[in-house]
Amino acid sequence: MSVTKYLFVLALTAVLTGFGQAATVPSSGTAAPKAANAAPAQRGLPDAQIERNIRARFARSKMTLVSKEKFTVTVKDGVAMLEGKTNVIQHKGVATRLAKLGGAIAVLNHIEVSEEARAKAAARLARYRQDKAGAPVRAKVVTPVVTP
Repeated sequence: MSVTKYLFVLALTAVLTGFGQAATVPSSGTAAPKAANAAPAQRGLPDAQIERNIRARFARSKMTLVSKEKFTVTVKDGVAMLEGKTNVIQHKGVATRLAKLGGAIAVLNHIEVSEEARAKAAARLARYRQDKAGAPVRAKVVTPVVTP
């Protein structure tokens, strides 16, 4: 095969490959998210729809089946604000995740955790930070031994 034929085949392959890829690259040169993967608020969902989505997720979650807490949800400009009280410290984090999954672009979590729940979590942490004798566990820094 001569050099000119080889270059022609190479150029033709590059052109045909480029046409296949050009359909997936946005014209602005920046990577834009696909509509299916974009956050619902970025797709233009109204605040009322995001609020309904979040309330539906709360209703389906296990945390509402176990507890009697009622969290209030308000959404403005895609930002969800959560308010309420809980006796389970993990419910605050779960509520934030459910709000984001419901379509909120940001979450202001003003859910108050009770002192009882805070004390229970602190006691659990303290229990795991003690050795079998009940003394606090201390970290030891060990210098590595370098062999020549």
